[in-house]
Amino acid sequence: MNRLGRYVLRSVAWHVVLTLLVLLGLFVFFDLIAELRDVGKDGYRLHHALIYVLLESPSRIYDLLPVSLLIGSIFALSGLADSSQITVMRAAGVSILRFCGWLTVGGVIFGALTFAIGEYLAPQANDAATRYQVAAKQSVMFGRFRSGVWIKNGDQIINISAMQPDYSLQGVRVYVHDHGHQLLKTMEAEKATYQGDGEWVLTNVTQTRFFVDSVKVTHAAQAQWQAQVEPKMLAVLMIKPKDMSVSALAQYIQHLKDNKQSTTRYQLAFWSKIFYPLACLSMMLIALPFALGQRRSGNVGVKIFLGILLGVSFNFINQMMGYIGELYRLPPMLAAALPTLALSALAAFFLWRQENS
Repeated sequence: MNRLGRYVLRSVAWHVVLTLLVLLGLFVFFDLIAELRDVGKDGYRLHHALIYVLLESPSRIYDLLPVSLLIGSIFALSGLADSSQITVMRAAGVSILRFCGWLTVGGVIFGALTFAIGEYLAPQANDAATRYQVAAKQSVMFGRFRSGVWIKNGDQIINISAMQPDYSLQGVRVYVHDHGHQLLKTMEAEKATYQGDGEWVLTNVTQTRFFVDSVKVTHAAQAQWQAQVEPKMLAVLMIKPKDMSVSALAQYIQHLKDNKQSTTRYQLAFWSKIFYPLACLSMMLIALPFALGQRRSGNVGVKIFLGILLGVSFNFINQMMGYIGELYRLPPMLAAALPTLALSALAAFFLWRQENS
């Protein structure tokens, strides 16, 4: 890339960062306002709410990056067009295709950054935020139903009343059945602590075995329990699929398949995470015709407003496709790809019209 291309990308990157900081500050403020309703309850203080909101900010960055790219690119390119710099570049022989090449490089860089945040930073930060909030409120990580949480794992059906921030389990019940779904035994434990490699230690255990003509009940202070269920897999129950990493989604989808359970919701989230960074490229490309067309038609504010509206609409449709795909049983890959493909087609159409107008 030559010096001119680097100059254009620096200008775009600067405006994108400023836009992202403004939007992030706005959303963090609204998130803090939402958390204030819990301040003063169960030892939850204002500084707890502030730390919790800040820990969740990487997820906000992940959500806002594509929209910030569109808005920041429109402002940057519009500024270059308003000062006639783009006109001079075009007169010097810089084609629309060359501009697209520069913006494609920027889109790939920001797309890779978006994927890295969604895969590594945001899930870790969400997990830390949830555990911090639970510890601050002195509560448990799950217990949404009166009967607790139910999990199927091979020939075991597991019921867990609560999970502590240290990932230890409380109120564990395990029902073991054979291939004919005949109940073989049950285990009830006050607490379960993970040791690694699928090994758990149960505390205060009552085990009931069912035979053809009798029932045997035994008690033990501790007992070993083997199950291919890890604490992080259980923590999935506290996390929305869209907040999970691609690797965690793939692992959990495989677990559901192994246990013959529905995977549609998680497959939609998986493919959305794959296609979402590609939207960064389309966002940068679609900003170019907005900037190039504004000097001919005027109404710069209208152009920028339409660009912002397009970015917000993409975010809304991208979230809605998860519900629509699940409701109408669309192929998960297709449902997740449609918003990005539509945005890419729109960018290509605008660029084609700009070049031929």
